[in-house]
Amino acid sequence: MVGLLVLLFFIMMRRLGGAGSPMSFGRSRGRLYAQEDLGVTFDDVAGIDEAVEEVREIVDFLRSPEKYQRLGGRIPKGVLLVGPPGTGKTLLAKAIAGEAGVP
Repeated sequence: MVGLLVLLFFIMMRRLGGAGSPMSFGRSRGRLYAQEDLGVTFDDVAGIDEAVEEVREIVDFLRSPEKYQRLGGRIPKGVLLVGPPGTGKTLLAKAIAGEAGVP
């Protein structure tokens, strides 16, 4: 009878268990990305050429900041992509990550 209650307890804990459950010690939800997975580049983005050119400058700054800092440039704080759904904002963000070499 006690064994059945213990079994029922563990089944209930597994069903209720999420990322913050006490039974999930050591379980990481992080993912490792191989370099091949970062396949989106600026060549894949079409139709928003002005935005791509602006973002290329930022990626170039991230690659070689000393060139811009000599001229008095400062590290950009971020980029705000604005537009209606389906205009390529997410694809542009993935291309930025792909060109910069980050996941």
